[in-house]
Amino acid sequence: MKALITGGAGFIGSNIAALLLERGHEVTVLDNLMSGYEENLTGLSVSFVRGDVRDAEALKTVTSGVDVIFHLAASVGNKRSIDNPLLDAQINVLGTLNVLEAARASRVRKVVFSSSAGIFGELKTMPIREDHPVEPDTPYGANKLAAEKLCLAYAKLYQMECICLRYFNVYGIKQRYDAYGNVIPIFVFKILKGEPITVFGDGEQTRDFVNVRDVALANYAAAQATGISGAFNLGSGTQITINHLVALLRKCAGLGFTARFGPPRPGDVRDSLADISKARTLLGFSPSVAMDQGLPEYLAWAKTSVDTAAATSR
Repeated sequence: MKALITGGAGFIGSNIAALLLERGHEVTVLDNLMSGYEENLTGLSVSFVRGDVRDAEALKTVTSGVDVIFHLAASVGNKRSIDNPLLDAQINVLGTLNVLEAARASRVRKVVFSSSAGIFGELKTMPIREDHPVEPDTPYGANKLAAEKLCLAYAKLYQMECICLRYFNVYGIKQRYDAYGNVIPIFVFKILKGEPITVFGDGEQTRDFVNVRDVALANYAAAQATGISGAFNLGSGTQITINHLVALLRKCAGLGFTARFGPPRPGDVRDSLADISKARTLLGFSPSVAMDQGLPEYLAWAKTSVDTAAATSR
């Protein structure tokens, strides 16, 4: 299989690249390095192209001869989209349309699109099934939903299959600190630097955290599936409170740190829990990395990253 990964220098994309190479496939990565890191690809025999999904001509070049596109290039996060909704739409909607057009022109067999649970908005029922009402509360959620609809429309109209994977809270190795990003890297990098962490709200809100190794396997399963298009929830199928996460980090890190409480953030949902039965049935998805395994692994990687950054700055 010849694969293209847009956003392949990012944390999820680089984990997918490593898995594909491990299984003997050919990989091209397209990334503008706006939020990705070329060092994420160190030691991986990929063909790296620095480019942007907003550049339709660049996409036409890298999609030639490709069997599967893993489309991960995105502007990620609710707060980032609230701060800059126009940029979010340019990357997440128009960028996705460019990918689909390039895929159509190059007769790509399948597009696996990285979507988000942010499309649902505030939850009405749990666990969340794929047919839960979609009422996104942020430009990010709205734009990911629009991109999903484009993918599924292309699957109906043209000779390609599209699978949209709705990520819940993904964490794991190669995930760096980003103030707009996932709570786990924000907490971990602050803890390792001896800084206080802030819990927004009362800490009793719940999240479904899924490890990036399971997410990479799900992407691979989606690429290998034949005759299937559609949207699939991708989480662990379990939930924990943010307060419980803080307690786990105290245990795993073995470090004392201060946890402060702040007001709830606009656009954040109260609770989250994925129903992953559709992905289990049709894609064979079975998450296997529990938090008590994934958190220590991530902490060990993050500590190396912090130590390296400190050594470089001296």
